[in-house]
Amino acid sequence: MTAHMTSANMVPERQTIEPTPAPPDSAFGVYLHIPFCAHVCPYCDFNTYSGQDNLIPRYVDALAAEIERYGPFVADRRAATIFFGGGTPSLLPADSAKRLIAACRQAFALDADAEVTLEANPNGLDSTYLEALLAAGVNRLSIGAQTLHRRGLRTLGRLHEATDVAAALRAARSAGFANVSLDFIFGWPGQQTDDWRADLDRTLGGDLGATPDHLSLYSLIVEPGTPMADAVARGILTPVDDDGAADLYELAIDRLAAASWDHYEVANWARTPALASRHNAIYWRNGDYLGLGAGGHGHLAGRRWMNHPAPLAYCKAVESGRTAISNEESIDAATAMGETMMLGLRLLDTGVDDAAFRVRHGGSLDAVFGAQLDELASLGLLVRAAGRVRLSRRGLMLANDVAARFLP
Repeated sequence: MTAHMTSANMVPERQTIEPTPAPPDSAFGVYLHIPFCAHVCPYCDFNTYSGQDNLIPRYVDALAAEIERYGPFVADRRAATIFFGGGTPSLLPADSAKRLIAACRQAFALDADAEVTLEANPNGLDSTYLEALLAAGVNRLSIGAQTLHRRGLRTLGRLHEATDVAAALRAARSAGFANVSLDFIFGWPGQQTDDWRADLDRTLGGDLGATPDHLSLYSLIVEPGTPMADAVARGILTPVDDDGAADLYELAIDRLAAASWDHYEVANWARTPALASRHNAIYWRNGDYLGLGAGGHGHLAGRRWMNHPAPLAYCKAVESGRTAISNEESIDAATAMGETMMLGLRLLDTGVDDAAFRVRHGGSLDAVFGAQLDELASLGLLVRAAGRVRLSRRGLMLANDVAARFLP
């Protein structure tokens, strides 16, 4: 399947991801945050901590207990996915991952064929560990390659080499994983077009010894408060500007289209539609998910919450029988509808479905957002067809600006 036609309005149909938004009773996802890292990268503003590996056994105990507590709240709902995010979840012993998956199966009505993803750094992965993860129930790996360029890896503060990415991908295949994703960052300070083209060509051309099944390609955002932001402020690093990043993004779109990959979401591609991320699709469809662990964010039945970010504070709260939640909010109708548009328009082929919008929000797209839809369509940023609205190729390049038009 060709991911994108040359015309702005010609986007191929696909049926893998169900209509957006998700209905209120749809299957939910389970996100398990593993906040531990061997080293915190200078661009990272996720909830991560280095030097606390000794806390992992205690943390796993607390996380298993929190999973058990949430069972009664979703007793009438199916769970479709588990996602171990971080941090570096591959720091978990395989037995700990197995225990947490078993806890989810015990607490929730987890689909027999549930997608279970674990994020991993490429260095240190070997067939023995990966075979144990597969036996534990993990069936999808997301490996943080970030770049194959050595200078880029050092600029991003990564501790691995391109050879580690290749070895990890080969080890995953040897272990029996049939669904492996690689994450890349583009637009890092000093990156040239040829550097990015080489990353894409090496990944797609077999230079790594195997070809991944899925790619997540993210433009670098220099987040305030990170060491990289400080380096940029002091003139030590100069990130690629917005126009340059857009050129790199378009290069990726065209290169992956030529290889017949399915560009199904703004930053995500799959070799076939069936290999799209099922867990992340829950987010994009504005569905429900439990966010468990230190700093976990959850969304359930019109309520959003965040857990204590510090691992030790999280453990103490769970161990004492107190809630781990540090703050929460109710989501009003206007915010919920705006978030449906912001998230759903990221799905390039399915977009937001009018019938599903009526079921979820009680009104049609035109009744709620008619003026915005008409204006954006007239500007060539949206396509309206078959009862859905989707981004055009031009709208894709301005996706954040388009999404902002729907938020209250």
